[in-house]
Amino acid sequence: MIHLTKSKKGLTFDIHVTPHASRAEITSIQDGAFKVRVTAPPVEGAANEACIKLLAQELGLKKSQMEIVAGAKSRKKTVTVKNISKTDLESKINGFLKANKICEQKSLLENL
Repeated sequence: MIHLTKSKKGLTFDIHVTPHASRAEITSIQDGAFKVRVTAPPVEGAANEACIKLLAQELGLKKSQMEIVAGAKSRKKTVTVKNISKTDLESKINGFLKANKICEQKSLLENL
């Protein structure tokens, strides 16, 4: 499951981004973070903008509600969502996960 935490600005969660992918998609959950692939290159914030656009579209949120607050130049980023309750955001995430049959990826070490 995605780890949601409260902050002064809203609710936050982590994503792990793969830029320059063949297509834009949310592929799985690993270590409590969405694994996101975007077609944009990691240049001048293009991949960050693509992440926000994809997340907003898939979760049924407005782009203006979302902001990358940490990791702008890293593959691991923290996203803040404003003006939504934790219950509503959890509901949107769960709906997306069920609709797209996405489950949490387990590491090989956990299976031993």
